Amino acid sequence: MSKRNYREEYDRYHKSEEQKKRRAQRNAARRKAMQEGKVRKGDNKEVDHIGANRKGKLDNGRVRVISKGANRRKQPKRDGSED
Repeated sequence: MSKRNYREEYDRYHKSEEQKKRRAQRNAARRKAMQEGKVRKGDNKEVDHIGANRKGKLDNGRVRVISKGANRRKQPKRDGSED
């Protein structure tokens, strides 16, 4: 049995077109919140997409600013159901 190449899996995931689009949507949401003065660099805040489905689009505009710790604690359901 060959060893699992985690580096290759990581690179393949981040290079996929779907993941690039999702990352661009997250970055755009953060930039918009920065322009509105809701967040700034180094404030330990993150933009949380309210009710975002793991496979759904993020560009629905329903976002809020929450602490980094609160956002990291809030894990999505893994069974495909909504939050």
